[in-house]
Amino acid sequence: MNSPLVDSAWLANHIDDDNIRIIDASWHLPAAARNAQSEYLDEHIRGAVFFDIDVHCAESELPHMLPSASQFAASMSQMGISDEHVIVVYDTVGLLSAARVWWTFRRFGAQQVYVLDGGLPAWKSFGGELESGVRPLRADIFRIQNPDTHRAARVLSADEVHSLIDAPDTMIIDARPAARFSGDQPEPRAGLRGGHIPGSVSLPSTTLLNENSTLLSAEELKLIFDELGIHQNTQLVTTCGSGVTAAVICLALTCAGYENVALYDGSWSEWGALAHLPVVTGS
Repeated sequence: MNSPLVDSAWLANHIDDDNIRIIDASWHLPAAARNAQSEYLDEHIRGAVFFDIDVHCAESELPHMLPSASQFAASMSQMGISDEHVIVVYDTVGLLSAARVWWTFRRFGAQQVYVLDGGLPAWKSFGGELESGVRPLRADIFRIQNPDTHRAARVLSADEVHSLIDAPDTMIIDARPAARFSGDQPEPRAGLRGGHIPGSVSLPSTTLLNENSTLLSAEELKLIFDELGIHQNTQLVTTCGSGVTAAVICLALTCAGYENVALYDGSWSEWGALAHLPVVTGS
């Protein structure tokens, strides 16, 4: 399959395949007052295991930073997921945190990892099978592949992003809502400055989605990226509040055929807190 997306009909046809592993990667901002793991226990796609991005992450003051390769391999092995499985990731919103987990698997070299377009809402509308409770885990072996296997799954530090601010043929794309990008709306995390990275452009992740939270078609995405002035040789860096919706842009860029993409993992949770890094406001 060339696309990183699968639909509910495809999953229903393959849900009993021996090499399929399904992951509920749901996550919510604190303001949503929702508990993703409790919702998983109430109902999830049959066969799905729960992936908590705040558990399978590095020890850091920053939220859900990318784990080490050895940590990720051990965690996925315990969850019964190998690097040879066909992995389908979804979330309960439609398309949010599933993109972050998709990106993480790609970062560690998984060759066959996909996002369920429209997530659990689309699956339920399709009439797909659900179950509740804890899914028993079965151990397997996840082997880390070359992290550079996928050019669209590179990760950058704050210093690396800083060095690219004035770099030619480079674009930093911010997935946060426009009011947070401009600094007109306070950040939801305490202690962060408002505004954005100098030279970055605003592209709220929600503008890439249909009303039912499925991703726009590849043709529609290409039109959006063309309007931003992106071409195949542009070096692209995605950022957001904490590295979650930045992955939605990575997913959209991949669907549209762009590969020279990196994600700034610390995102605004880091940049907005470090006084020595430049910040600008306005649209």
